[in-house]
Amino acid sequence: MAKKSGGTKTGGRHVLATNRKARHNYSILEVFEAGVVLLGTEVKSLREGKASLADAYATVDDGEVWLRNLHIPEYHHGSWTNHEPRRTRKLLLHRRQIDTLIGKIRDGNLALVPLTLYFSEGKVKVELALARGKRAHDKRQDLARRDAQREVLRALGRRARGMN
Repeated sequence: MAKKSGGTKTGGRHVLATNRKARHNYSILEVFEAGVVLLGTEVKSLREGKASLADAYATVDDGEVWLRNLHIPEYHHGSWTNHEPRRTRKLLLHRRQIDTLIGKIRDGNLALVPLTLYFSEGKVKVELALARGKRAHDKRQDLARRDAQREVLRALGRRARGMN
């Protein structure tokens, strides 16, 4: 029986969902790995490869970190024990990490943004970034820089092949 794969496997991590807009809308300052507290039907739904980090964000409330707006659809074989798709889920971090997050969020204009959701050794983890929101001109500069880098690589490739 073939196993259904809903994500990609990279270096011991089975990636379930990525937040593709995060790196475009935010400049990433620091990255943390956190465990996620889930119900059984949520894990089963994730094993089918269904999740969305599109509108997800994290907050720190009363010394605990919470992941909000992560969409995990209901498990289709679930019954009355099924979960709510967009419920708030607790994140597991060390106390020292939570204290540094609280300090940095309080000091600057920073946000906690989830980057990827993945399985690592059978446990669901989320890659959480401490990020600062980009302004429109910053996004344009990044696009221009990426385009220039792409042109340089193309020119080098043509030169290496003797086309120029």
